[in-house]
Amino acid sequence: MFIYDSHARKKLKFEPLEEGKVSIYVCGPTVYDDAHLGHARSSIVFDLLRRVLKELGYEVTFVKNFTDIDDKIINKMKQNNQSLKDITTHFIKRYKEDMHALNVLDADIEPKATETLDEIKDMVSTLIKNGYAYTLKDGVYFDTSKDKDYLTLTHKNQDETQNRIKCNFGKKDQKDFALWKYAKQGEPSFQASFGGGRPGWHIECSAMIKKYLAKNGKYQIDIHGGGSDLFFPHHENEAAQTRCATHQILSKYWMHNNFVNINGEKMSKSLGNSFFIKDALKVYDGEILRFYLLSTHYRSSFNFNEEDLLNSKKRLDKLYRLKKRVYGKNGNTVNKKFKKDMLEALSDDLNISKALSIIDEMISVSNEKLDLNSKDKYLQQEIIANISFISNILGIGLKDSFKYFQLGITTEEKEIIEKLILERDEAKKSKNYQKADKIREKLLKMDIKIMDTHKGTVWEK
Repeated sequence: MFIYDSHARKKLKFEPLEEGKVSIYVCGPTVYDDAHLGHARSSIVFDLLRRVLKELGYEVTFVKNFTDIDDKIINKMKQNNQSLKDITTHFIKRYKEDMHALNVLDADIEPKATETLDEIKDMVSTLIKNGYAYTLKDGVYFDTSKDKDYLTLTHKNQDETQNRIKCNFGKKDQKDFALWKYAKQGEPSFQASFGGGRPGWHIECSAMIKKYLAKNGKYQIDIHGGGSDLFFPHHENEAAQTRCATHQILSKYWMHNNFVNINGEKMSKSLGNSFFIKDALKVYDGEILRFYLLSTHYRSSFNFNEEDLLNSKKRLDKLYRLKKRVYGKNGNTVNKKFKKDMLEALSDDLNISKALSIIDEMISVSNEKLDLNSKDKYLQQEIIANISFISNILGIGLKDSFKYFQLGITTEEKEIIEKLILERDEAKKSKNYQKADKIREKLLKMDIKIMDTHKGTVWEK
């Protein structure tokens, strides 16, 4: 497998630290609000990476954290007059519901900052003891001047750092960053030998990696992932404090997904165009949304617009129409060439465009073969196996094919349709075929197509 390493700025052959095993850490959300499409894209990208690695035979340990103590969370507490636990528990639950709707698998380990405090305090103490940190009246800061390799991860120069760093004129250097923030009156506070307060944002990830994934060799983990906005300063700072506290390199490979734009504009709350996943899910099914977000290569910027989403859905429709043609059949063995071609495409830095073109070709060829011999059992079984493989590796095609084509129909409409189908079934049982035909015609006028199968009557829009 080849992946694009953000540090090396090129594709590299992936060689894990331990043969057959892969450790991945992905920066998760700060849980003070609902998740947006940027969270969705990052989650889907690294979910795909994990699925591909597992399909290639690796044993994958995947960690995604929750930042559950932060300035934004504290501000939310004050605004809503709620406790830290109430806010973070609510938004972690909401985040996981959104991810499940997008068919994103749960991480193997999902640590929280407040549950990693001992490890965070130990790392801060080590940095203070070894002269890499200093104390100001508002907290403990990492001294970037003491790290000769600072900025070597992102290849930034001094001038490029200024617009991403919050000014604090008490710091020795504006690039220095908070390891531990002293609590103000009324704010959550955790006791430590260097003063009561809460962890800085960057330190929690380093501590979690050390606790859950760290290797004993030169590197601590195989792959560190996140959105491209995290590369600097977040990942640069993580790398620096880990290097100075443990004398190890944090990660062998760094992977970053690009931004989500809405109609060409970078998604940002300050621009007023943040698009929450929960709102998107009110209009589009999660699998349709996943397929759309998956369809552009992770390192390319993603321009979210409804026209492209609907075109993407038409492409997914084709997979489900094929699945419908072999409805009720059991899978056999996935086509070897199809599987090989798919894995080769995705092993090339998750080349999703090539993978989807391979799927398009498989759908086209399968339909042609079914047209020639619709009762070919081996062909039917192979098609089901191919679709099952697609589901496992891309997280799509999981639904019942008829239920997929019922998406967008209201509960009230479904009740009317199901009632008519039940009446038709009763009419057929009593051999009143004229009534049964009239009900079928009525359904057709409602744009509802029905099919009688050995599993009962199924329908679609």
